[in-house]
Amino acid sequence: MKVLKFGGTSVGSAQRIKEVAALVCNGEQKIVVLSAMSGTTNCLVEIANYLYKKNNDGANELINELEQKYYNEIEDLYQTDEYKQQAKEMIESHFDYIKSFTIDVFTAFEEKAILAQGELMSTAMFQFYLEEKGENSTLIPALDFMRIDKHNEPDTIYIKENSNKVLADNPGFNIYVTQGYICRNAFGEIDNLQRGGSDYTASLIGAAISADEIQIWTDIDGMHNNDPRYVENTHSVANLSFDEAAELAYFGAKILHPTSVLPAKLANVPVRLLNTMEPKAAGTLISSNQEKNRITAVAAKDDITAIKIKSGRMLLAYGFLRKVFEIFESYKTPIDMISTSEVGVSVTIDNNKHLDDIVDDLKKFGTVDIDTDQVIICVVGDLVADKVGYANKIFEALKGIPIRMISYGGSNYNVSILVDKKYKKDALNALSDKLF
Repeated sequence: MKVLKFGGTSVGSAQRIKEVAALVCNGEQKIVVLSAMSGTTNCLVEIANYLYKKNNDGANELINELEQKYYNEIEDLYQTDEYKQQAKEMIESHFDYIKSFTIDVFTAFEEKAILAQGELMSTAMFQFYLEEKGENSTLIPALDFMRIDKHNEPDTIYIKENSNKVLADNPGFNIYVTQGYICRNAFGEIDNLQRGGSDYTASLIGAAISADEIQIWTDIDGMHNNDPRYVENTHSVANLSFDEAAELAYFGAKILHPTSVLPAKLANVPVRLLNTMEPKAAGTLISSNQEKNRITAVAAKDDITAIKIKSGRMLLAYGFLRKVFEIFESYKTPIDMISTSEVGVSVTIDNNKHLDDIVDDLKKFGTVDIDTDQVIICVVGDLVADKVGYANKIFEALKGIPIRMISYGGSNYNVSILVDKKYKKDALNALSDKLF
């Protein structure tokens, strides 16, 4: 059995839903994971913001606009009056539920329940469409088997037990439709996976049922060897290892969220990235196979802040780095890159929410310099330390670019270089010319 995930753009209209149905209705057994229709989740977030502010008129105006959009899509999606009516009644019930929060107390728990409505509606619409076409399919609610623990991490044992139980209780179907992104928390309340959303759901389900393959369908034909927005003549990479894919996803390749790689890697289930607009394109296959002796791809991560701490006390002092890192830990701010010398340490972060507090605490240990609007350029491939020439190629390509930091040797698959934002395009093109 395969697991196929389709994002919001892929199910963003009646026509797109029909195209997705054509892709999945091929007689093979599969689980289809769907996101909300494009634009829905953002609109639901905005509705929730109005409700927090007790602006019920503003919330109702947005609710009515979004509801009308769904009614319009229903008219285009179904052929028979019977299924048009079923879909309209379903949509009406979901929007009545959303409207109920304009008269009740609204908290973060209610917000998560509202955000779940997009996936619940898109999957119900899709299942109605498959039924109208006479397909052998059924809807299995993600809220019956997807759960996070008290640390907001996936409860993989629960997911494995209950997803397999749901499939066993519903035998004989070719297509099982379910929701991405949404789940229940440790208290049984409606919640969501946050990081990675529907990609994460597909990977967790694929790992839980030991799927033959996890397919992530988007509007891009796989993971490219450079950013096509800045570099001409890029191409999709046919094969990536799990580690290469995780590095590229973390450092800027938006097609896949980095958390989505781990469950598949641990279960050794291959992941294939495919394009709904070009379904015959080969895409990218992510597996445990590592191609040797190659530089695979380049990615860039924007909105980086570099922090340099200089201190004479660092010289020969044990415990200094621990104290520095504890400051970032206390503010729940992850570090991307690290570079050290005898008199200082430089780190980068991509979340400035607590920057002022972090800087104040770091000043207890030395002088602190800040550089904002930086970019991490990540070069990924088989870059093991005993291979000669790779580092030279990379830095030869960047000889005309001022480099702020370098991270090399942290893994066998990644060299990271920090540059100012204004040099991003030049750096990506220089690397593309030299490496590919």
